[in-house]
Amino acid sequence: MNTTTIAVTRAQETLIRDNMALVGHMVREMLFKVPAHVHRDDLASAGYAALTTAAKAYDPARGIPFGRFAAARVRGALLDELRGMDWASRSVRARARRAQQARTELTAQLGRTPSDSELATLLGVAVSELAVLDDDVQRAAVLSLQGFAAGTADDMITDAALNPEEMLLHRERIGYLHDAVAVLPERLRLVVESSFLRERPLSEVAAELGVTESRVSQLRTEALALLKDGLTTHMEAKSTPAAPAGGAVARRRAVYAAQIGARSTMTTRLRATTTEGLRAAA
Repeated sequence: MNTTTIAVTRAQETLIRDNMALVGHMVREMLFKVPAHVHRDDLASAGYAALTTAAKAYDPARGIPFGRFAAARVRGALLDELRGMDWASRSVRARARRAQQARTELTAQLGRTPSDSELATLLGVAVSELAVLDDDVQRAAVLSLQGFAAGTADDMITDAALNPEEMLLHRERIGYLHDAVAVLPERLRLVVESSFLRERPLSEVAAELGVTESRVSQLRTEALALLKDGLTTHMEAKSTPAAPAGGAVARRRAVYAAQIGARSTMTTRLRATTTEGLRAAA
């Protein structure tokens, strides 16, 4: 949606400009909860359109801070955008699930990400068919919206109503995320930073690494899974598990979680944000 077609007053324009960072923050948080092939630009466009609409509808006489009012509108627009992306057929979803299960099994067996030929052999298909499936999945944006059940989406933004304990946990989570990205294996970190932080097209990242766009997408999915495991270890278990006796993948995840925990203290993690939970200046 093109927000430039919606006329706004000077005051409304100021509200929009002052709160554009809110949209960026919500989009970044949501991208960690959806498949890697969901494009940031699509979500951002819907978010900025909702921010503009919120500015036009906002009535300060109600006593509600504009940030909280706009956040609800933006959140709804992002979820609507995600639902609208899910046009894939059931057969595409089923094939994608089968391929992902096979990839997970091979990764556990080999202790590394399997090649396209190894994955195709396990699935009993030609490598060319596997490439077609990857293209279908990339376009389809197969979504699992169960992660956005009532109440869970509220965790995606900084709410002005957070009590001190909730705000502290929110800030610590962001600090852990900074650490988790910093200690990713080099190729995975490059993909995450290029794709999410620098917003570079996958084609550019693929050219830099000398691989296909499909491979970059696989690396990004692998990185997000590793990030999720590492953050879960520290934000939920609150302890770093010892490396298990068997399983290269499990050992790798345990080592990665330990690196996150060793990188910083709670004090340094909180320095990533201000007391209001916003990004601290460099």
